[in-house]
Amino acid sequence: MRRHLRLFALYFAQYAKVRLAYKADFFIAFFSSMTATVIGFGFVLVLFTKIPTLQGWSFYEILFLYAFSLVPLGFFNVVSWNLYEFGDIYIIQGHFDRVMLRPVHTLFQVLFEKFRLESLQEVVTGLVVITVCRHRLGIVMSALDDAWFVLMILSAVLIYVSVFLILTCASFWFEDRVGIVPPVFNMLTFGRYPLTIYNTFIQFMLSWVIPFGFASFYPTTHFLGRSAYATYFHLTPLVAAAFSLLAVVVWNRGVANYSSTGT
Repeated sequence: MRRHLRLFALYFAQYAKVRLAYKADFFIAFFSSMTATVIGFGFVLVLFTKIPTLQGWSFYEILFLYAFSLVPLGFFNVVSWNLYEFGDIYIIQGHFDRVMLRPVHTLFQVLFEKFRLESLQEVVTGLVVITVCRHRLGIVMSALDDAWFVLMILSAVLIYVSVFLILTCASFWFEDRVGIVPPVFNMLTFGRYPLTIYNTFIQFMLSWVIPFGFASFYPTTHFLGRSAYATYFHLTPLVAAAFSLLAVVVWNRGVANYSSTGT
């Protein structure tokens, strides 16, 4: 563990040096990311200028849920770059050969060779908005609630990484430059709102097939006092652990199936 933490720090520091060497490019990416975040919150604001509540959920409750979902998503976006490009760069271009020659687990290398540093603003923005919503809603969190909050964030990050890692692994069997990650990524938007506003089929899909509901909606219900979802709230770490294990198993199977391009 100590060795991998040290390697992660070195990976991050080295990539940050390279990324910040082109400051104009970095700041353009940062402001583009920030603009997308502001537009997302703006949509919620516009929505509630037309309606007072959304199926029993108030403006600040929806804002709390939206902001919470942004925090793990920001962490995921920081390390997700190679998952989007995996099929093209690592499989079709054969860069995975280089990864397999190093005495470090292949998954560790793929996840941490590149970082979207600008996505860290999503984490900060989400935490700031959550603080505002807590004040507006009168939410008082105990030390245990703070521990739950951290655990839920970690669980949500694992769920995002695991889901997209499983999808990425399809590239080991089907050589596709685009892959199936982008269409599923668009489904993240559904998890930023209460699942109760969707029909039963979508609720089932976002809970048990692609569990984005466990990465956003269910974790927030505890802090918002929605005791009806207590069971789902406590299941969140278990869902994260199960999907993480499944993702690692699928990844290892894919690595075993990999054959070099021969170039």
